[in-house]
Amino acid sequence: MFSRNYPAVFLSFAVLLSLTACANSQSAKNLEQSLAADPQLQNNPVPFGKPQSQQTTPNPNTSTIKLPADFPADIPIYPNAKLEEVTPANSENKISIRWQSADPSNIITSFYRQQFQAKNWQIVQQPQDDVDGTFSAKRNDLLINVTIKPQTVTKAEPNQPQTATKLLIEYSSNSPTTSTNPVTPSDNPEFIGPVLPKTDNTNVVTQPTLQPTTQPETLTTQEFTDIQKAPPEWRSHIQDLATLGVLSIEPKTNEFLPDKIITRREYARWLVAANNAMYANNPAKQIRLASSSTQPAFRDILTKDPDFPVIQGLAEAGLIPSALSGDATAVLFRPDAPLTREQLILWKVPLDTRQALPAANLEAVKQTWGFQDAGSIEPKALKAVLADFQNAEQSNIRRVFGYTTLFQPKKPVTRAEASSALWYFGTQGEGISATEALKLKR
Repeated sequence: MFSRNYPAVFLSFAVLLSLTACANSQSAKNLEQSLAADPQLQNNPVPFGKPQSQQTTPNPNTSTIKLPADFPADIPIYPNAKLEEVTPANSENKISIRWQSADPSNIITSFYRQQFQAKNWQIVQQPQDDVDGTFSAKRNDLLINVTIKPQTVTKAEPNQPQTATKLLIEYSSNSPTTSTNPVTPSDNPEFIGPVLPKTDNTNVVTQPTLQPTTQPETLTTQEFTDIQKAPPEWRSHIQDLATLGVLSIEPKTNEFLPDKIITRREYARWLVAANNAMYANNPAKQIRLASSSTQPAFRDILTKDPDFPVIQGLAEAGLIPSALSGDATAVLFRPDAPLTREQLILWKVPLDTRQALPAANLEAVKQTWGFQDAGSIEPKALKAVLADFQNAEQSNIRRVFGYTTLFQPKKPVTRAEASSALWYFGTQGEGISATEALKLKR
C-alpha cells in the first residue's frame, strides 16, 4: 500500500522544496503582496451602513407644517418668518395661515405695503401706523386680509430676540385666481419658514422701502388739514414745526391728529429733526446720526430698523438712558410704547441746558415745583425736572402743561404736547424758537 503512494509523497516533497527555495525570489514577494490585506482597511475599518460623520441630524426648528397645495402664488409672503399654523376653510370658506417672525412689526408692515403697490394690488384697508393693523387688498377678484401684530417674548433664550411679530393671512380657497402650484421651498436647506413665490416681474422689490440711512433727511414743508383741532395755544407751535418739516409721520398723511398719543419712536425722530433744524447753521449743536455699522445699544432697535440712526444717535450722545450711559437695565428701547411726561422732559432738557444736569432729590423738586405727586417721578428724571424749573418761562413743563400742581409723570403725551415742547430749544434769553428758525431759513 505504501509503495503505491510513494510517487505522490515524493512529488509533494519536491514542490515544498521548490517553494522554500524561491521564498526570497521576486515572484514570491509579488505573490505575498497580492494576497495581503489592504492596509487602508486595517487602519480605517468601514462598518456596515452609512458612516456616522455623514449622517444628517434633523433640524429641530424645521417646521413640519406645509402651505396648502392651492395657496395662491400671487400672495406675497414675508421671507423671514416661520410657518406655525394652517387653519382649514371655515364656514365662510376662508383659510387662515399664521406665521411668526423675529423682525419688528414696522418692517413687515412696510414690506406688505410696498409689495401690494409693486404688484398692483388694490389696497382697500391698511394700518393707520406701522405698529400693527390689518391690510385688506384685492387683485383679480382675490381678496385677502393680512394682520400684523407685535408681541413680547416673555422668556427669551440668550440669543433670542425680545420681540416677535405675529402674521396672519386669510384668503378664500375658491378664488378664481387660486393657483394649483404649491410654493416651492427655499434653495437654502437651513432656511425655516415660507419663501417668496417666484415671479417673472423683475421690478418687484423684495425689501421694505424704509431703510436706515446716516444721511440727514431733506426737510420739506408739511401741510396738515386738522391743526385747528389742537388747543389754540399750541396751533402756532405745530404750524411752525410743520413748516420746518420736522413732524414726520409714517405712513405719510395730511392729518396730524393732535390728540393722538405719540410713541417713543416718533418723539425720538421729531426730537432729532427739530434740534438739527433749529441749529442748521451750528453743526456743533447738532445730533449726529449713527452709522449702520455701529453695535446696537438696544436689543429691539437693530441696524435694519428705519429709525436706528436716530435712536442709536441719541444713545451715542447720552441723551436717552442706555447701557452706553451706564444704565444696565435699559436694554430695550420699546419704540412703540407711549411716551410719558417724565420721558419727554428727560430727553429734551439736556438739549436746552447743554450742560450737566444739577444734583436733585425729591425734596428739591417738591419745594420748587410743588408737585403733589413728585414721589412718582423716576429718580433719573428728577434732575431734568429740577433743571427745567430753572428755565423760568421757557420751561418745557410750563409751556406744555401750564400751571399745575400734579405732574402725572406716567401720563402719555399727545402729538400736540410733544410739538409744544419741541418748539423752543435753549435757556431763557439764550435759545431759539421754531419761528426764529424759519426766519433764518428764509
